[in-house]
Amino acid sequence: MLAEIQVIPQPSGTATNEYEYVEAAIDLIQESGLSYEVGALGTSIEGPSDEVWDLLRRVIEISVESGAESALAQIKIGYFPGEEKSIAGLTSKFRVNR
Repeated sequence: MLAEIQVIPQPSGTATNEYEYVEAAIDLIQESGLSYEVGALGTSIEGPSDEVWDLLRRVIEISVESGAESALAQIKIGYFPGEEKSIAGLTSKFRVNR
C-alpha cells in the first residue's frame, strides 16, 4: 500500500521551533520501520496496509499529543492488491540530481 499524508497541526509548533508538532509526526514515521519519503508538502509511506493505516492514525494523534491543540490531515491512498508498487518505482524516472 502507498499513502501520502500531510498533517497540519494547529499551531504547527512553538515560538522556538515553528514546526515542532509536524516534526513529531515525521519522527514517528521515521521510527516506524516503513519505507517513506519526506516531501515539501507531505510524506509518502509504503508498506503492508494494516501497518500503513495504523501509522496514519498515529501520525495525526502524535501531533496533538506533542502539544498542538488540533490537527487536520490530508491523506492520499494507493491500494494495489496483488501488485508490487513502491515510491521509487513510481517516481524514479522523474528524479533529477541537481
